[in-house]
Amino acid sequence: MPRPPGHGPGFEVRRQKIIDIAASLFARQGYAATSINDLGHAVGLAKGALYYYIGSKENLLVEIQSRVMGPLLGRARQIAELDTGPLLRLRLLSESLLTIIFRRLDHIWVYEHDYRSLSGEELRTLLEQRSDFEQVVSGLLAEAMEQHVFRAMSPRLATLQFLNLHNHTYQWVNPDGQWDAAFLSREYCVTLFRGFGAPDHALPTIEEQAEAFRRDRPGLSLDPESEWEEIAVTD
Repeated sequence: MPRPPGHGPGFEVRRQKIIDIAASLFARQGYAATSINDLGHAVGLAKGALYYYIGSKENLLVEIQSRVMGPLLGRARQIAELDTGPLLRLRLLSESLLTIIFRRLDHIWVYEHDYRSLSGEELRTLLEQRSDFEQVVSGLLAEAMEQHVFRAMSPRLATLQFLNLHNHTYQWVNPDGQWDAAFLSREYCVTLFRGFGAPDHALPTIEEQAEAFRRDRPGLSLDPESEWEEIAVTD
């Protein structure tokens, strides 16, 4: 929701904080079970003042969904356009997806459980974004098959395997635990790539390339919410 005219940066800071708190409440209680009164009590605002910042309860859900899919889809498209092999791009995409799960765990929970509470154009936009992201994954998997890096299989089924392994991480992961996004991505991709028929010698090479990708670009993050200049990577 754009900032109403005549309001300074303090308005936006407060609004973003309300969205943070709403994501936490929705993740714990569920979107439908969380009332405007619950949210107002959590942020210390009366109902009228709360509506002044958020417009409607559904707007909060839109903002939470956008915080996930906007940066993730943007980063996925950048990775897909890198001038390198599909295995490395899949590995980088895997880590980027897991990074946003780690960074915005409560948002992901709401994203997965409550998106059906959206309606009309907002729901259509979200579903289109989901489809666009799946197409990026499917395209990279199909490219790997065309290059005979992976065995021939249904790209749709391969895409579902890739997404299911990653997307269920939010249900059990502890962002402060022993495993970070990079470690899980490495382990997930070994499992997937072996199952998809990648030759054994390719697996350590991909990890070397991923490490070189980070080393050669200090400060470059796979976090979908960070800035990323246009770059090119070659094998």
